[in-house]
Parts: sequence; structure tokens; C-alpha cells
Amino acid sequence: MEYVYITQAGLDKLKEELHELKFIKRPVVSQKIATAREHGDLKENAEYHAAREELSFLETKIMRLQDSIARVRIIDEDEISTDQVSILNTVRVKDLKRKKEYIYSLVSSEEADVKQNKISISSPVGKGLLGKKVGEIAEIRVPAGLLRYEILSIEKI
Repeated sequence: MEYVYITQAGLDKLKEELHELKFIKRPVVSQKIATAREHGDLKENAEYHAAREELSFLETKIMRLQDSIARVRIIDEDEISTDQVSILNTVRVKDLKRKKEYIYSLVSSEEADVKQNKISISSPVGKGLLGKKVGEIAEIRVPAGLLRYEILSIEKI
């Protein structure tokens, strides 16, 4: 079993999302199915089939969240080191090809959010940065080619 390493805040967010799906969205979709069922012949009832598909999608998402929550291991932020890149670090890197600097925060896949520069430790860039120290060069193979990042600084999130 693969653990999901996450902060307490991240776990709280997952639990909140699960609660919303189970107790707010699921009843709404179930009501849609009931209403569509009342419209007659189910074989040619597009509204009914769309609602059933929506419920199936919702149930799959609920099962994934429950599975993730069951495998959670809370990360104690006080134990995070800045000697080398690890989860819950913010890393400033320099792209040696483009001569640009980027800042990434490394988090679990459940907490990843590209808009906030939070990247998953299981992503190619996240994996490539893990274990590197300040001054080292990370060579990371991505679909677009090879990235070469120099590690400029490592801080706790």
C-alpha cells in the first residue's frame, strides 16, 4: 500500500471535499435521477442517462477520496529539513537554458495546485528535485525535453 503524505491542512481539505460530495452533491444528483425517472421511458430518456452518468462520476470521486484518506500519513512540519529538497519544501531554481528563476513548493499529489506553484513530489519535476542540495544541478526529463535546474535555495513551506 502506497501512503499519501500530506499536511493536516491538506487532510482537512480532503475531508471537507468528501463531506460535500457525499452529503450535498450526491443527494442533488439522486434527486435528478428520481425526477428524470418520472418522465417515462428510461431507454430514450437523455436526462435520466445524464444524471446516472453524473452519479457514477461522483461515486468514483468519492471512492478515490476515501481511499486517499485511508492511506494518509500526516507530515509533521517541524521535522522537515532544508538540507536537501523534500516534501513541504519551497525550492528556488534557475533554469540553466532559459536563464529564468522559478519557485516551486513540493507537496503530495492531493495538495498539488499549479496555479499556486505547488507541484507534486510524484510529478517529473518533483521527482527530479527530491534529494538535491543547494548548488546541485537537477536534470529532469519531461515530455518537452531535458530541463536543467540549479538549486538556488531550499526553505520550509
